[in-house]
Amino acid sequence: MNSTRNAQLIVAARLISDFGAFLNMVALATYVYLLSDSAMSVGIFLASRVAGGIFASLIATAFYRCWTGRMPLIAFDLLRAGLLGLLLVLPVSQQAMLLPVIAFGLGFGNSMFAIGLNSQLPHLINGEQLLKTNAWITSASSAAMVGGSLVAGLLVAAFGFETVFALNVITYLLAALFIVPLRFTGPAASAEPADGRGQWSALGQGLRSTPVVAAMLAVAMADTLGSAAHNVGFPIISRLLTPESASTTLRLMLAVWAGGKLIGARIASRMKGSENVHLERRFFFGVLLMSCGFILMFQQQTLYGLLLFSLPAGLGDGFSEVGLMSRLQREPDSLRLPIFSFLTLLQMTGFGVGMLIAAPFYSWWTPGAVVLLFHGIPLSTLLVLKGLAIRDARVRRSSPTQGF
Repeated sequence: MNSTRNAQLIVAARLISDFGAFLNMVALATYVYLLSDSAMSVGIFLASRVAGGIFASLIATAFYRCWTGRMPLIAFDLLRAGLLGLLLVLPVSQQAMLLPVIAFGLGFGNSMFAIGLNSQLPHLINGEQLLKTNAWITSASSAAMVGGSLVAGLLVAAFGFETVFALNVITYLLAALFIVPLRFTGPAASAEPADGRGQWSALGQGLRSTPVVAAMLAVAMADTLGSAAHNVGFPIISRLLTPESASTTLRLMLAVWAGGKLIGARIASRMKGSENVHLERRFFFGVLLMSCGFILMFQQQTLYGLLLFSLPAGLGDGFSEVGLMSRLQREPDSLRLPIFSFLTLLQMTGFGVGMLIAAPFYSWWTPGAVVLLFHGIPLSTLLVLKGLAIRDARVRRSSPTQGF
């Protein structure tokens, strides 16, 4: 296996695929609003997209037990291209009813592609290159997010929605082409047959045997609530600070945040120590830095202060994502796939529910207070887990026979 070649192909595929995902997320949400002139329709569209991701997380383990390798990844790229292609051939009068279905399919395809790639990465990349590859994937994803989000509005204004949808179809076809040359070293997932109940039972047993991974998943779940809150708050704080140029402020804030995430990912990959304990510490430290960064961001009264604290928020995001992905990929095949499916379920559910819960708070409280509340959840989770770890360490020291 040419690990370096595989890594380059994967990073390129993720860059293009994620660019397409963020491009259509922005363009389609705008398109839905223009077709329906209803915020409720936009909400249904976004909810359908989240529902597709949740459904993917529930079936991904069983699916990838049966179909492994590069073909499913190619198929999900083609699925997303085909769904967007419908908007190029169907008359506008028929599109309104199909848009929630398209949103569900895109959410499903995005999550299935990510679960399949993340869980199978150890079969594509040598162990010593996993950390650096994850860092490049994180960097590519953050760059794609900002690029897709920013370019979508400009392309729509300049060329119209049909051109953007056609470009989006091309991005997914290109991503599929980068997947074609990949070569796996072995089975991409455990061949053990198991029904859905058996898989979740095996996941529970695996997490009980590796409590630190369970703790990482708990923090990741708590972090999605904070992420939901600051995503809802981005346009609000931009409008409050610079009412005359809110969109420009939002773009600058996202660009600085993405730059910080890219730098954080690169630093995380170059730090000494690649053992499990080092990856775990990077993840926990990254969540701490990210939550503190977002809390401080939303306390600012000037644009410069907002941009200043966007950087550490991004740094922490890069640290945490590289640490989490690299650590979970160290788990054995039988546990890795269910873990990534479960992680996607937590993230999609937590983000969707978090946005619904956080939104009303912005009509009652200031943005700074809302973000402090919701990012206080992952910080409190970290404190609780740290306290439990200290207690367990004391118990082990007081039990001379422990571990013998």
